[in-house]
Amino acid sequence: MTPTPIVEMTDISITFPGVKALDSVSFRMFPGEVHSLMGENGAGKSTLIKALTGVYGIDGGTITLDGDVLVVNGPAQAQAAGISTVYQEVNLLPNLSVAENIMLGREPRRAGLVDWRATRERAAVLLERLNLDIDPASQLSDHSLAVQQLVAIARATDVQAKVLILDEPTSSLDAGEVAELFRVIRGLKKDGVAILFVSHFLDQVYEIADRLTVLRNGSLVGEYLTTDILRIELVHKMIGKELAALDTLEAKTRTATAESEEVPYLRATGLGRKGSVEPFDLRIGEGEVVGLAGLLGSGRTEVARLLTGADHADSGDVAIRGVRKRLRTPRIALKERIAYSSEDRKKEGIVEDLSVRDNIVLALQADRGWFRRISKKRQDELALSYIQALNIRPANPDALVGNLSGGNQQKVLLARWLAVAPRLLVLDEPTRGIDVGAKAEIQKLVSSLADEGMSVVFISAELEEVLRLSHRIAVMRDRKKVADLANEDITVGQIMSLIASGAEA
Repeated sequence: MTPTPIVEMTDISITFPGVKALDSVSFRMFPGEVHSLMGENGAGKSTLIKALTGVYGIDGGTITLDGDVLVVNGPAQAQAAGISTVYQEVNLLPNLSVAENIMLGREPRRAGLVDWRATRERAAVLLERLNLDIDPASQLSDHSLAVQQLVAIARATDVQAKVLILDEPTSSLDAGEVAELFRVIRGLKKDGVAILFVSHFLDQVYEIADRLTVLRNGSLVGEYLTTDILRIELVHKMIGKELAALDTLEAKTRTATAESEEVPYLRATGLGRKGSVEPFDLRIGEGEVVGLAGLLGSGRTEVARLLTGADHADSGDVAIRGVRKRLRTPRIALKERIAYSSEDRKKEGIVEDLSVRDNIVLALQADRGWFRRISKKRQDELALSYIQALNIRPANPDALVGNLSGGNQQKVLLARWLAVAPRLLVLDEPTRGIDVGAKAEIQKLVSSLADEGMSVVFISAELEEVLRLSHRIAVMRDRKKVADLANEDITVGQIMSLIASGAEA
């Protein structure tokens, strides 16, 4: 007997100005099941979730919850109906206690005042139900991001959630923290909660999800049991094309090293900053991709910031084509045609309230100076050329960047830096949190930029990605560079061994 869905969305359509975000999409979730929503950035995943949680109204179709038609006009109504969401960026208050965060807005009261003892006791019950050993009275900021994520889940389950939506919950967690999160998810499954798990990590999806729904370009591709679909088949359904082009990247990069150059494009000698990263040497040749590998906190980002003037070095120097330079600020680095794409695209990259066009021309306009305005015609030419070249969707220069998917926001950020015609492009986690299709496009872009003579520093937590793209790999450990290797028959295992031991074999 087929179980009855707890949530059923039928023929859901949503249209934004000039964009059909969802086109008659159907989706369902069952009690006690983990369901993953899969697709490229821009496929419609976020739009479908926002329709379910009342953020967006729907133009067509119906939504039922527990067999009854559901009409919600906002997240508060959705939560009251039993649909809770935990977002990728933990939206809690770190200056308050764990108990205060869990019970915020729902604190037990006595004589009109908050009953703090009852608040802590209620929070303790919720934490115990999830088998979480966390002191309710402790301040949230004293805990790791993983624990904060679990506190957010405890808060979400306090409203007797029938449906729990986890939006990229593992993007900033290590393997041990992911295992703890999955333990909590499995416990909620046993309680009959339907869990929507959104992630770009295929290994995690296959470990925790029972069922998959694939979207592409705002349309439904299909619903599958995880056990019935191979990973390569899933990838093909998500992107609608084969990834064979990526298979040629490794051989291509490994044969095109720039070690023969007597004078590299950039050479850092003894570059360092106290409390940030120990002095290191690094050479980057013309048309060379240098990968930085290491764990979170190993010093990869600190190296990137010193190379681009985002942080000021207190030791060593940098030479560009043999001429010593003082890169004291990002603006000075930009004058030397060195561009830096930060790992935090939300805070240090895109400007969400500006259009795609405005974001693309921002760095170029700053480089020219605000009194030498770029003409509207030239802005349109630049925006449209990069929208086409990078396959930015929707292909609308007037669209607000804040409404784009993460992968398309990343492409807009890349377009901004490409518009200033850099000679060295430093990319810090350019593919984090984006789907496999957008990731493939960015990887191919990096490879083609190097072919055209641009130097690239490429940072990624995914070692396979670093190996695929890089001519040489610098390995970081405990904020110290421990190895610098030509990418010749290196394996992920060897890199991991260097990261673990700190000693080059």
